Order: sequence, then structure tokens, then C-alpha cells
Amino acid sequence: MDHKSSTTQSLYDRIGGETVVKQLVSKFYDRIMKDPELVPFFKNSSMEKLRHMQTEYFRAALDGPLTYAGLSLAKAHQGRGITARHFNLFAQHVLAALKELGVNTEDIDAVIARINLLAGEVTGGPAASD
Repeated sequence: MDHKSSTTQSLYDRIGGETVVKQLVSKFYDRIMKDPELVPFFKNSSMEKLRHMQTEYFRAALDGPLTYAGLSLAKAHQGRGITARHFNLFAQHVLAALKELGVNTEDIDAVIARINLLAGEVTGGPAASD
């Protein structure tokens, strides 16, 4: 799939909209559940609920339909012991899934930049650097 980049389209639309966001969430959670460093964070979680909330979150974060109704990122991740290393592993799984889905490099970079802006909310520290 070769997604065209355009300054007139939202990032959500440029990467392929709802179809690609749902595939992205599915693919990166499949990867995370095989990652020995990350899987413990999801041990007692409803994966169905997480996939749903993550899909809503990505819609909103990428300028798509604003339907995210979950906890703030800081509240949802508070006290879980998530470090910058864990966050970077998560981002690498998102990166790999985007590449697998055929999203172009410019748009992948834009998605990762948005994710990195949120690192501090997830880890309780400063935002990740590029």
C-alpha cells in the first residue's frame, strides 16, 4: 500500500484512515505481546478493551475522528513503572507495524514524532527525543 502524503489531508487520512489505524493497533499489539520486556505490563489487561481504546486514541492523535474517551495518558499509566526504555520499545513496534502496512517514511516520521511528544505522560518524565 503506498499512501500519498499531502499537506491538505490529516495525518489520519494520509496513512489510510480507519482501516490502517485498526490494522496498526492489531499489528503492534501482536508484536508487543511477543516482547518479553513489554508483555508483563499487559498481563492483567483486557486486550479487547486496550485495542479499542488504542484505536480511539490513534484516531484523535492523528487528527481523525475525536472519539477518545479514556483516561488521560498520565492517569492510565501512573505507577506502572514504565521507563523511557519501555516507551521506546513500544514506539519501535509502532514503527515496524507502520512500515509493514506500507505507510510512507514522511508519514511514519510524523506519527512517531506525535508519539514521542507523549512520552512524558506515559513514563512520568520528560518527552522522548528523536
